[in-house]
Amino acid sequence: MNKKLINWIGLLGVAAFISYAAAIIFSPLAFPGYNWMEQAASDLSADSAPSRHLWDQLSAIYESCSVVCATCVTIFVSERKISTRLFRLGIHLFTIMNWISKVGYQMFALSDAGKDISGVQEVMHMIVTAFVVVLSIVSLILLIIAGCKNKKVRGIGIWAAIALALMFMGPIGMAAFPQEYFGIFERFSTFAAVGYNAVLGVYLFNGFKNARVAADDQQPVS
Repeated sequence: MNKKLINWIGLLGVAAFISYAAAIIFSPLAFPGYNWMEQAASDLSADSAPSRHLWDQLSAIYESCSVVCATCVTIFVSERKISTRLFRLGIHLFTIMNWISKVGYQMFALSDAGKDISGVQEVMHMIVTAFVVVLSIVSLILLIIAGCKNKKVRGIGIWAAIALALMFMGPIGMAAFPQEYFGIFERFSTFAAVGYNAVLGVYLFNGFKNARVAADDQQPVS
């Protein structure tokens, strides 16, 4: 298959994952006293965080490329009518989640690292988080169902199941373990979405070549 520009853009999803991982790993170096096992990753990018500048530098690729990759994925599957309507709906919702995450967290970054949720900025940050979580879960469930129904996109469904499992490990771990381990399990949830975006980017790079084009959900699966 001759790759077009939109296919090459899929690699931005991988670049975004690497950028996000670098920010998570190295930003604490600029935050004296930060405990990654206990504190949320969002504390590193709070307005008052000493690590904010380093976070912005390391996550610059992630901030831009994740949305570009997800948008190109949804354009590609829509124009090529990849798989079923259910599958494409899952992709579209996942892309919307990426946009809400990108815009919402930039508009409502935490004002104080590690502080209680009290002000308007912090409350809005949590509302954005709620939308991101709900859209992530719904989109992944739809993609899992689509993968079960159509073997041509089963691989994408399996990756969605892995991402969803990691996402649920976050709240389960937070509830089951002491507060000192909050940061560990919170990272399962955050990396799940970023990682799945990278997976979709790889599929875009390969042109979703194993996915069957279907006119609608009623078309029989061979």
